[in-house]
Amino acid sequence: MQTVVIVIHLMIVAVMIGTVLLQKSEGGGLGMGGGAGFMSSRGTANLLTRTTAILAVGFFLTSLFLSWYAGYDRKPSSIIGTPASQTQPAGGSPIAPPTSGGILDSLKKADEQQQQNQAPSGPQVPRSQ
Repeated sequence: MQTVVIVIHLMIVAVMIGTVLLQKSEGGGLGMGGGAGFMSSRGTANLLTRTTAILAVGFFLTSLFLSWYAGYDRKPSSIIGTPASQTQPAGGSPIAPPTSGGILDSLKKADEQQQQNQAPSGPQVPRSQ
């Protein structure tokens, strides 16, 4: 479903770009040549203006549908509430979930645990407390 709407959306965009480029500019530099032809310049301007408006409404509707469809089955999730058994640091020992304090306290404890597990390999830069 989403793929079909995206293809329609892209076709609307391509046709809308073409109709905007065909319109006569204020100076007349990029517009269609005037004079003889199927329609007068005023009729061509009205046709292109209406076509652009219809394509703009189609673009707007397909954009709204795609944004609605993208969030249709989305459920809220928390990055903080993951159990400790699912995520393990590189050291191998799991980080205990915080019992008191905030996320910063648990991150500080996890950093201290990792520092205790790793022996310093050389001179260390002093850390601020």
